[in-house]
Amino acid sequence: MDAEALPYALDLVASSGVCLSPEKRAALRNSLLLVRRDYRFEQVRLWGRIQGIRGAYYIAEGLGPDRAGARSRLYSLNCVDWSLLPPPTEEMVTLTAGLKGRFQGDPSYEYEQPEKKEDPERPYEEEVAALIKEETRLVATIHQIDKAVGIVPRGAYVKSPLGPVHENRSFEGSWSIQVERGGRVLILRSLLWLGLTFYHVPNTKQHGYIYFGNGEKNIDLPFML
Repeated sequence: MDAEALPYALDLVASSGVCLSPEKRAALRNSLLLVRRDYRFEQVRLWGRIQGIRGAYYIAEGLGPDRAGARSRLYSLNCVDWSLLPPPTEEMVTLTAGLKGRFQGDPSYEYEQPEKKEDPERPYEEEVAALIKEETRLVATIHQIDKAVGIVPRGAYVKSPLGPVHENRSFEGSWSIQVERGGRVLILRSLLWLGLTFYHVPNTKQHGYIYFGNGEKNIDLPFML
């Protein structure tokens, strides 16, 4: 969700349980515009919120001229102060794959991940506990959600002859749908990552997605289909 149109976009997905107080909406919009200025991003978006036991992570992403290029991600615990997250790596995803349960809401919290250490000189295996910071799990989870269910309408972006991908200025909605009961917005919800909502206002440039959940993959999906 673009920070510029944040109040309007949040209203579109309110039916999915994406609700913020007027105070937090104002704080998020103002602080994200400051983030765009301070980090010199071309665009800043609210990616979503991951709710932990002791607090919540508000996630934003900053984009440069190339919309398909690398994104910088930041998190805030109070909707005002933002901290830059390290870029995701496959090692982070592998390292945090076995972590289960709710996030704590504390980036410095450390999980104990048992590892089996094999010693060729000993006939038994020794378990060693590796400490993994919650910040690492946060980075890996955001990356997995984006990779699995992050979507945009076809035609919303176009690749320039020089290589970078830009927003398609002639895009006016590439979805042809029929709506009933006065429907004014198309909503898609992910069943794999519950809390991910995509929205698109037909025949307009308004589209995006936001995640409001607990950061856990829905392992019961095969039984829901």
